Amino acid sequence: MLTPLGWGTLAGSVILYAAGFALGYPEPVVLATGGLLALAAALLWTAPKPRLEVRREVTPGKVPRGDAAVAVLHVRNLGRRALTGLRARDRIGAAEHTVDLPRVPRRGTRTVSYPLPTRTRGDIPVGPLLLVRADPLGLTRKIREYGAAATLLVRPRTVTLAVPPSGKAHHLEGPTSDNAPSGTVTFHTLREYVVGDDLRHVHWRSSARTGTLMVRQLIDASLPTTTVVLDTRGLTELAVDAAASVAVAAAGAGFPVRVVTGEGPVAETKADAESVLDRLALVGPGTAGVAEAMRLARGGGSLVLVTADPAEAGRAAGVRRRFDRVVCIYVGTNPVTAPGVTLVPITNLDDLPLIWGPR
Repeated sequence: MLTPLGWGTLAGSVILYAAGFALGYPEPVVLATGGLLALAAALLWTAPKPRLEVRREVTPGKVPRGDAAVAVLHVRNLGRRALTGLRARDRIGAAEHTVDLPRVPRRGTRTVSYPLPTRTRGDIPVGPLLLVRADPLGLTRKIREYGAAATLLVRPRTVTLAVPPSGKAHHLEGPTSDNAPSGTVTFHTLREYVVGDDLRHVHWRSSARTGTLMVRQLIDASLPTTTVVLDTRGLTELAVDAAASVAVAAAGAGFPVRVVTGEGPVAETKADAESVLDRLALVGPGTAGVAEAMRLARGGGSLVLVTADPAEAGRAAGVRRRFDRVVCIYVGTNPVTAPGVTLVPITNLDDLPLIWGPR
């Protein structure tokens, strides 16, 4: 296709031809002929379809907000002639990134990389990738699409925190009585074998030492659930980062975690740290308050409210009897009080580890 310069050259050549014939001057005709010959040569330059193998990868595919991510473009020339004048155009979100490729020798490969924006949390589509080949004069260009689109997932930033305290140590240790219900998780003691016991639990070394068949008694430790309630009205990245840090601390330690907003659940109790981050990456601003979410949340364990609304922080005090511990991470500067609630005011994510934990 002709570029704007190509269309201008064509129009100028036509005008020069008409003027030369009308006025009887050969010079305009010569200039017009030169312009048309340049256009013909440019079309012949860009018309052949180059034999290319093009691959673009996004690395890493998932990145915390603000960390570096790049697109790496590999272009391999399968033809017998070197290629010049190649330009890659890649759409990144709503913007477009253009990069000029160096000369690609025959049977050779060129690799270029360019940064991807990670300031905004969420799914960032990358592609489609277009390769543009233009002639040296810039009169014509050929655009061809290569490869498939990709997606960069920008997740919340997190800081390392201790497991949210439940306020009741026995939750962490599980039942300690010999009458505790049997389970499959935590070793409690050794006891004599009874008919029906699983032979896989036989402790052969102790059995050989005592002369009596001994089995390991296992119990199920009752781990506290951490319920993270994120207020999405006037949502800020700091609020999402704080909620993600708390949820990842619990999930990463193997504790059940539940993340909810006023709009509904985000992650359920069996979610691991990676899936929690993936889901929080897509959380957007909402209009519903979190009072109802706190009221309907299953009691026990810790309730961690993340909000910038002093009124919501005060409402957290109304559910403190249903939880072992209620914590409010307050993302704001206005003074707030909430009797019975552990307040953690922050204005920067790096402040959170300094004031997190039992107080």
